[in-house]
Amino acid sequence: MSGLAALEARIQLLEDEAAISRLIASYGPLVDSGAAAAVAALWGADGVYDVDELVMHGRDEILAMVESANHQGWIASGCAHFIGPPVVTIAGDDAVAVCHSLMIVKQDKRFVVRRATANHWRLRRTATGWQVAVRTNRVLDGRPESPALLGSGFDTP
Repeated sequence: MSGLAALEARIQLLEDEAAISRLIASYGPLVDSGAAAAVAALWGADGVYDVDELVMHGRDEILAMVESANHQGWIASGCAHFIGPPVVTIAGDDAVAVCHSLMIVKQDKRFVVRRATANHWRLRRTATGWQVAVRTNRVLDGRPESPALLGSGFDTP
């Protein structure tokens, strides 16, 4: 590979990592603002969002979760979905990212952490950019699968 081709490949990798990091960072502000369509659009049409007790298949189910009375109640009461910086591994048009997330809620005039989770994201490059193929969250409550999920993000997609 020539020097120019190698430089172009390195720049593309940096741009891909930035795009994926931005996509992941977008989730919290979008879900906390109730922007259901924008949240759903982060996923591919057949994307999966697997959160411990709930597995959503496709954008319609993700949109419905954000619009649900339960989620809207979190917003109305005060909540923040905070996602830590992801570690991104890219292989061509596929990527894996891992990070932590916190759901912080307002209770009795103060904010408390309701959930701390391990996040594993599988992403796919599409004609319109990177999209989530599968996001898996597991509560960090001592079960072995949660730290294992974080550790699996360093494998090639």
